[in-house]
Amino acid sequence: MRKDETLISHLDWPLFIAFMTMLLMGFATVYSVAYNPEHPNIYSFDEKYGKQLIWLGVSLFLGLVVFLIDSDIYRKFAFPIYLFTLVLLVVVLFMPAINGAHAWIGIGSMGIQPAEFAKISSALLLAKYISELSVKQQTTRNVLGAAMILLVPMALILLQPDAGTFVVFTSFLFVMYREGLTFDPIILGVVNSFPGVRFKETWVGSHFIPIMFVAIFLSVVTLLLSNVTITLPFISDIKIPGSMGVILTLLILAIIALVFIRRFGTKRDRSRATIIIVLGLLLGGGLSFGVGAGFSSLAPHQKDRIELFLGLKEDPNGKDYNRNRAMAAVGSGGLIGKGYNKASVSSVESNHVPESETDFIFCPFAEEWGFIGTLVLIILYMFMLIRIVVIAERQRAGFNRIYAYCVAMILFYHFAINIGMNIGFAPVIGIPLPFFSYGGSSMMSFSMMMFILLKLDSQRKDVLR
Repeated sequence: MRKDETLISHLDWPLFIAFMTMLLMGFATVYSVAYNPEHPNIYSFDEKYGKQLIWLGVSLFLGLVVFLIDSDIYRKFAFPIYLFTLVLLVVVLFMPAINGAHAWIGIGSMGIQPAEFAKISSALLLAKYISELSVKQQTTRNVLGAAMILLVPMALILLQPDAGTFVVFTSFLFVMYREGLTFDPIILGVVNSFPGVRFKETWVGSHFIPIMFVAIFLSVVTLLLSNVTITLPFISDIKIPGSMGVILTLLILAIIALVFIRRFGTKRDRSRATIIIVLGLLLGGGLSFGVGAGFSSLAPHQKDRIELFLGLKEDPNGKDYNRNRAMAAVGSGGLIGKGYNKASVSSVESNHVPESETDFIFCPFAEEWGFIGTLVLIILYMFMLIRIVVIAERQRAGFNRIYAYCVAMILFYHFAINIGMNIGFAPVIGIPLPFFSYGGSSMMSFSMMMFILLKLDSQRKDVLR
């Protein structure tokens, strides 16, 4: 049997068929939403669906190329690939800004977005790095090493700025946690730096999640109170911003709790639950300060998106127009939709929903196919994610498993946040819907990502360890 026949026989056909189905559904949606009756042919390359057809062909060709490459190449050359994308991320900063962001490198009338390909290279290098570590080697140095693989491209992406891709990179933290590479050593060092406090690493890891939930909750409260001013009783001349008031209150409560426990509490009073609350308050105060400082440093349009999402301000016909019209388009689809190529609210021609062929492409699909169609789409996405997890768990090599989980988390972030943007459950941060949104860079990167995964899986039995 020839080698190519072996690869085809070992190909995960359920995932491949689901992937190709998504590509066809995505192209059909782009054709429908950008349809021009004067140029109805799909080969009208002046239209967006004609360009999307080119990108689709290029993506499948690149996918075939990466599938034919021996899977061991991706592990051996993960670092050079990573460095190459870092160079592109630096180069793109010197390119002319498009829509306020230095994110594209122009090629003729088109361009590529290096940040999309940085996801692949970061996933490959992270998989290589973690797979070469032992769980018993979970030290501060190793954790920071994995974190630096992510922080360098994240910093360059933030300089563009591209908040959407920056957020997607945080998905890799879940992969690190899944592989046992957590931030416990760092947290343990910070916690044990307090006088009289000594905890084992296992205790910190098992209680880290509830502490973080307390801290995140308090940070969200800080954002909600960011525009509120507190006047101190009996002192009318002093006014404190609401977010700063939260920080001061948390710190005072934490200090009082610590003093009370130390002075009057018994050993039983110094229970782990009490310490969790205290540490959560302290961490919440720190995060509240960080959230407040980070929020104040955001660009005006980014502040507006977060405030509109949290309900701190209303501007349905102005700054919140996109999200408002997107939800209207989704709702207008009803149960069974209006039918293919019959979207009225979200079509490019009506322009009621800006960027309806890119970030808001879920709108025309929902308007055309209704609740039933969107349910089918969500089920198909969930099938892909579950199938990728199944593929990850059957791998013999740690590199293959970790890369598969990286792909699953990247797709999940894009899928959840994009649909969340369209139905008002997430702020608008510019994240494409995988295999659907118009654009060459995202189509090529997602396709290459999937074909690399299919290649690694097809040769999983060749790995001895």
